[in-house]
Amino acid sequence: VSKEIEKENSAEKAFELIKHNLFDDTVLGIGTGSTSNFFIKILIRENPNIKGAVCSSKVSHKLLSNSSINILQLNEVHKIDFYIDGADEVNRRLELIKGGGGALTSEKILANSSNKFICIADDSKLVDVLGKFPLPIEVIRDARSAIAREIIQMGAKPVFREGFLTDHGNQIIDIHNLKIKVPFEMEGLLNNIPGIVENGIFAKRKADMLLLASEEKVEIINTSK
Repeated sequence: VSKEIEKENSAEKAFELIKHNLFDDTVLGIGTGSTSNFFIKILIRENPNIKGAVCSSKVSHKLLSNSSINILQLNEVHKIDFYIDGADEVNRRLELIKGGGGALTSEKILANSSNKFICIADDSKLVDVLGKFPLPIEVIRDARSAIAREIIQMGAKPVFREGFLTDHGNQIIDIHNLKIKVPFEMEGLLNNIPGIVENGIFAKRKADMLLLASEEKVEIINTSK
């Protein structure tokens, strides 16, 4: 079974779990990335009668714009009922690293605004300790070098993502070899560095449910409060 099929199975499971709770006032949040793309395809296929969806990136917006589903702006809505998104890494506590696609800031805003955050992933994303995947941070352009120096002092290696701008017009640094022993603390520590807009650790607002697809099945892992 290919990882693509596993991603699709995870996305199918997500729709199956929420479909009986989709009403004409329901607002969905849509993530960014290869697994989220499968969910978008399923959403277009099933075409539920919902109020609409808020997208975390221009890429997801473009994919969903080929459908009859109403695309909403976050400022227009009072709540997001379900936020569906993938992960670059996830641990058993449902803390994540996200942002490989560069949409981490909008993804975190949508996750934080949602009543239920469902993470969809294949089992290659499950880790014991976060940090093998380089941690993306979104940075203000003029602060890039100063931030890189601070990261080096933390014993990690900053790599500028060349030629890439976020939807907000900022730049991305991918942090390699960062020891993330306590994700919650590291998330706050990084966001306190002036010039860092957001980082890709999702621990303060972690996933509520993980749908982890393997060759045999899709495992449902709920967060322990």
